[in-house]
Amino acid sequence: MLLLRIVVLARNARNDQVSRYSALLLMGIAAYVVESAPGFGALAFSWRVPIHALSCGTPAAFWIAMGTIFVDEFHPRWYHALAWLALATLGTVETFIHSFPLSVLHSATLLFFVLLGIWHALAGRASDLMEGRRRLRILLAVTTALYTVLTVASDWLWPGGLSTAPFSLANAVGLVALIFLFAVLGSLLSTAEPLVPAIATSGATPSTDGDLPTAPSPTGPDAAPGPDATLIPALRKLIEHNRVYREPDLSITSLSQKLNIPEYRLRRLINGQLGHRNFSTFINGYRLAEAEAALSDPAQAEVPILTIALDAGFGSIGPFNRAFKAHTGLTPTEYRRAGREGVPSPIPKQPSRL
Repeated sequence: MLLLRIVVLARNARNDQVSRYSALLLMGIAAYVVESAPGFGALAFSWRVPIHALSCGTPAAFWIAMGTIFVDEFHPRWYHALAWLALATLGTVETFIHSFPLSVLHSATLLFFVLLGIWHALAGRASDLMEGRRRLRILLAVTTALYTVLTVASDWLWPGGLSTAPFSLANAVGLVALIFLFAVLGSLLSTAEPLVPAIATSGATPSTDGDLPTAPSPTGPDAAPGPDATLIPALRKLIEHNRVYREPDLSITSLSQKLNIPEYRLRRLINGQLGHRNFSTFINGYRLAEAEAALSDPAQAEVPILTIALDAGFGSIGPFNRAFKAHTGLTPTEYRRAGREGVPSPIPKQPSRL
């Protein structure tokens, strides 16, 4: 089952980073299964070393895979590759040098990267709009944490004990549970709504007050009439006219209270009808659109960038600068300067619209 899942993921690895890094993670788990099996020590040394190295890189692969699965705008960086390489190298060195300090370093590093992966799973739960993925976050985090702690503890207390009964059975059960959860997550993501809004925004027209564009009327299969679709006008009024996105502490809870509907219905509305996976990204689209308009307005040329960021709903300048640069490819200062000099700005990603 594990090898079949790896083959399926490998087929999509080139164009899908979730498949790519999930396959890497499952390859590490497969190497760990082989390493934990009775008789592994009888294999030729030339086989044991690469299998052990691949197994040791699994915590870093877990960290990266959790980022790709649970952080919609996640992009692997050089330090992710360095982390995997460092763990694999540590495993290789440990094959030749058996020392207590090295074992402690290995265990500490393993726990550190597993905790980073668990953090990815839990950190964005509040703003996750995919109900199935949101429910699995805690289950996956708890299962992974328990399995990791028990594995590390048993390895310290009974070296090699995981390959003998009854620990081998418990180890197998834990691995099957983790692989099953990853498989369920993969199925959810493969059938999920796209990251772009389901409602097109290219035909947006200026709003009646002249500040922000208003999206065209809902069209397409995801905007079909239904219990949730009837809430779109009320949501549009709150966001586009009342501009509740300017509230820096706006959350899925507070917005659902303003609409007087349960949170799960609001999540289903924004995800199922509008095609968004993350609430913060959805709201920040409006904030960034207002900031762009202000930075392009000659009448606001002397308004400090911090003031523009706070007025748009960002709580501080740091998150605003990062979000603006990711959205437009320019810093707010560069964007304003380009507007003054008449230099065409890079085409930004389409802002979130209703």
